[in-house]
Amino acid sequence: MTADAIPEEDGRRSASVVFKAQADGLASAEDAEVLAGLGYKQELRRNFTMIEVFGLAFSIMGLLPSIASTLTYSLPAGPVGLVWGWFVPSLFIFFVGLAMADLASAMPTSGGLYFWSHYFASPNTRNALSFLVGYSNTLGLIGGLCSIDYGFSLMLLSVVVIARDGEWEPSRGVIYAVFLACILCHGVLASTLSKVMGKLQTVFVVANFVLIAATVIALPIGRADQRNDAAFIFGKVDNLTTWPAGWTFMLSWLSPIWTIGAFDSCVHISEEAANATRAVPYGILMSIGSCWIFGWIIVIVIAACMSPDVSSILGSAYGQPMAQIYYDALGKRGALGFMILMFIVQFLMGLSIVVAASRQTWAFSRDGALPFSSFFRPISKTFGYIPLRAVWGCVFLGAVLGLLSLIDSAAASALFSLGVAGNNVAWGTPIFCRLVWGEHKFKPGPFYTGKFSKPIGWIAIVFMVFGTLLAMFPTGGPNPTVGTMNYTCVISVALWGGSLAYYYIDARKWFTGPRTTLDADELSKDQQDALRDEGTTIEGIKPSSISGGGEESSPVVITKSQDNQPRD
Repeated sequence: MTADAIPEEDGRRSASVVFKAQADGLASAEDAEVLAGLGYKQELRRNFTMIEVFGLAFSIMGLLPSIASTLTYSLPAGPVGLVWGWFVPSLFIFFVGLAMADLASAMPTSGGLYFWSHYFASPNTRNALSFLVGYSNTLGLIGGLCSIDYGFSLMLLSVVVIARDGEWEPSRGVIYAVFLACILCHGVLASTLSKVMGKLQTVFVVANFVLIAATVIALPIGRADQRNDAAFIFGKVDNLTTWPAGWTFMLSWLSPIWTIGAFDSCVHISEEAANATRAVPYGILMSIGSCWIFGWIIVIVIAACMSPDVSSILGSAYGQPMAQIYYDALGKRGALGFMILMFIVQFLMGLSIVVAASRQTWAFSRDGALPFSSFFRPISKTFGYIPLRAVWGCVFLGAVLGLLSLIDSAAASALFSLGVAGNNVAWGTPIFCRLVWGEHKFKPGPFYTGKFSKPIGWIAIVFMVFGTLLAMFPTGGPNPTVGTMNYTCVISVALWGGSLAYYYIDARKWFTGPRTTLDADELSKDQQDALRDEGTTIEGIKPSSISGGGEESSPVVITKSQDNQPRD
């Protein structure tokens, strides 16, 4: 149910919805009205400004730590893979952001991706696709949380390795212990700092830029007599894999694909953003654009200041190629200092993605799609109108999934790849549904790309399909061993196949897409008619309450029993 289903004369939502949101200090009248048009009450407090929405996405991307963590993808192609392997795919990622921004401005809700998929898809596919997108997005975000916190544990422990001159190597158990302590700490902070979480995003952005500026200044000074020339930076091609050189360059695209992958967090914070129809789309584009530009500056500086012997960087005894680059330029103390700054910023990334993941989890629970939805659904007023149970649900699941890191690095990498493959499906499906089935239903918001909207959407879809396939290739070569195999295809197919199997075996009996949380007396007649046509559920309200007639005049929808569980 969306605002465009309601004629202009019925555009004013019930005063009780708007006034209650204002009285509780949750939202402005405009934001509460837009959300009511999508069928939802205002339940979260809108603490985030446009800059803070941008800050959430940018801090999750954690530009320099993410580049450092993904050098193993870009450096095998040499400086060309590092520099141009960043610039070119970042352009295509910006197209994805533009396509998502169009939808986010028109329909800003925390569960945006699966909500849009359901609204734009054909009647025969909408429930299944919405279910698939919701699970892909939820588990993709939790996989991203695991990846960030696992990267934090490696960076923190690399400081110990550098301090011991490379003569100590952490066991998998030690790595997991640091990971577990980190993710639990994130749960505590995400629970207790909710009232200032928006303002903290500005602090996190500043911390990111301090690290970027310090690196961009320090590395050229430290390598003043050994800097590489422009021909090396922009034209030197290497191939440290057994793939053809051209495909090794394509695999270098995985660095920006992994790094610039959190812009959908702006969508998930929609119901906590002031002036969401503008703040969310601009937050998406500002975060991608900043990473594109400043990331390119960073990789150029790295290419200028790194050792020409790329294999020695990738085989560093310190466990992190970036640690070796810092060490070569700044010595032991300089490397220690920058790696400490690096893991601090990485820690802040993890805190921000807990916020984003919990909002998606809460939104999906609000629509009754997750196991134990009635448990995760409540909002905690005590802790500042946040989905407290959803926060800890994400933390707990992340801690359990992180146990795969105890097996080996290949298993951990496969799990964390959900952040690419799972999210690409979640991002691409609503765009595809809009272009193929729902273009006639799309009513632009304040941000709109106009006549370029359709070609932008198709470019985005083609790129995401390619990026998903790219993420499934073994990065070392075409004949991987058990230890070097990329198991992304196994994990991703299990996620998508499992989600669809769950839907067709059981969930199709009760999942009918997004549920309206407004009461019947808060709906205009045209909203009621649109709900009836869409088959959208209203919490606690039977079909006859909204049909304006008998139950025969309305399709079967899911209602809730006294125990708040879905039933036919």
